[in-house]
Amino acid sequence: MGPAPVAALSERYLRHLAIELGRSPHTVAAYRRDLEGYAAFLAAAGIDDLTAVERADVEAFARSLRDREAPLAATSAARVLSAVRGLHRFALGEGLAAADPSSDVRPPKAAQRLPKAISIQEVEALLAAADGDEPTRLRDRALLELLYATGARVSEAVDLDVDDATAAIEAGLVRLTGKGRKQRIVPLGSYARAALEAYLVRGRPVLAEGRRGTPALFLGARGARLSRQHVWLVIRDAAARAGVVAAHLSPHTLRHSFATHLLQGGADVRVVQELLGHASVATTQIYTKVTADALRDAYVLAHPRAR
Repeated sequence: MGPAPVAALSERYLRHLAIELGRSPHTVAAYRRDLEGYAAFLAAAGIDDLTAVERADVEAFARSLRDREAPLAATSAARVLSAVRGLHRFALGEGLAAADPSSDVRPPKAAQRLPKAISIQEVEALLAAADGDEPTRLRDRALLELLYATGARVSEAVDLDVDDATAAIEAGLVRLTGKGRKQRIVPLGSYARAALEAYLVRGRPVLAEGRRGTPALFLGARGARLSRQHVWLVIRDAAARAGVVAAHLSPHTLRHSFATHLLQGGADVRVVQELLGHASVATTQIYTKVTADALRDAYVLAHPRAR
């Protein structure tokens, strides 16, 4: 078994992720950054051959993620180590290495953070603040209605095309493409359908006027597909006008609120799992803790013998 240069093998692995496994460009870019950091760490230790890496080297790299001047959060460190373990598993599977030195190295456990949701009244105020007849207001209202109605990730929303919206308005169902290019069908309520229809009829044609054709549903001022970063600005602008004050308000806040409000309304956790596109129900069950906390607070405030 010959030498396996770390940089060259990393490129092969990244191509495997992109082409054979269909990982998104965002995921591949993140893995590239992580593996470049790993390669630099190994190079500083005089290691350029992946087959020469031992478990102690991987453990030292894991410690370096926590011991650096600006330590990585547990979730970020776990993602980096996931990229490293993926690289070593790939080398083993391709017959380029005799062993996987990373298999027993575990990332630090992330502290369980409860999702941040806003109330139904705050969501309604947020949506109302995006109301208006200007093309960008019609777009913003349709975008926010869609995010809250479906629990879509911001990337899933901005990746939609006009044909997707047209089919969704007609059927009352929207097809979302999530992580790993997995697709799911999510119901679309009447408010979101009406907002999308108004945007398609009166808003999008103005934003697309005189520019090269694009299938993208949500367009920016220059007629290009709306970016994920711009969606943050849309939400912050609507929140400011609505007077909604919430820490870390983001597009994901509407996804969290979607799940929390469904469970509070009596939806089964496995139904919410399907709607969110979670691979495991364990990921969704964190929202049940939010609901339990709300019930506990209501009990303490309302029951005469609770205190």
